Amino acid sequence: QVQLVESGGGLVQAGGSLRLSCAASASIFSVYTMGWYRQPPGKQREMVAVIASGGSTTYADSVKGRFAVSGDNAKITVYLQMNSLKPEDTAVYYCFVRSRAGTYWGQGTQVTVSS
Repeated sequence: QVQLVESGGGLVQAGGSLRLSCAASASIFSVYTMGWYRQPPGKQREMVAVIASGGSTTYADSVKGRFAVSGDNAKITVYLQMNSLKPEDTAVYYCFVRSRAGTYWGQGTQVTVSS
């Protein structure tokens, strides 16, 4: 059973930065996309950033210019560099890998941005 293990969450002041990491516990073949979703308190899960196997990226409007997603298809790792963090970025962040075999999700990591 493949697991995605996330790290890098925590508490940061507004304006600060954090880098989230996500690594798979085993190989995943035929990866289509990787990336991050988040779930703010009391709200639904929302897309944050996605990177396709060819390298193209997609971002939520709310994070454009502040967040950057990167990944390694061979190592099945995905990163989210978050800069200029705002209190509204507070959420549980989930990484995912979408592949031919299905979609895998991480367990979630808490990011809290204080004002």
